[in-house]
Amino acid sequence: MTKQVHQNPKGGLSEAGRKYYKRKEGANLQPPVKSADSPAEMRRRGSFLVRMGSANGPLKDEKGEPTRLKQSLVAWGHSGDKASAVAKGRRILDRYKKSKDNTA
Repeated sequence: MTKQVHQNPKGGLSEAGRKYYKRKEGANLQPPVKSADSPAEMRRRGSFLVRMGSANGPLKDEKGEPTRLKQSLVAWGHSGDKASAVAKGRRILDRYKKSKDNTA
């Protein structure tokens, strides 16, 4: 996979990268969700923030530039540190659970 073609400079995969991954692996990767309006989007966004906020690695490299981890968190609508990403993800998942309980 060629990085420049398949990686979005702002974090995550570009549309070309998602298509390449689908051809190669058969998986259907979806673009990032910045605002969680529907229950499915809430669940995806909350899960991503908790997972990536818990990931090992720095948010800035030795030059002070944001790493791919930081860029992906920003692409999903979070600009703070990793601990607050996890907290925000859990709040979103709690909101999703409450909305799911209200519809049942």
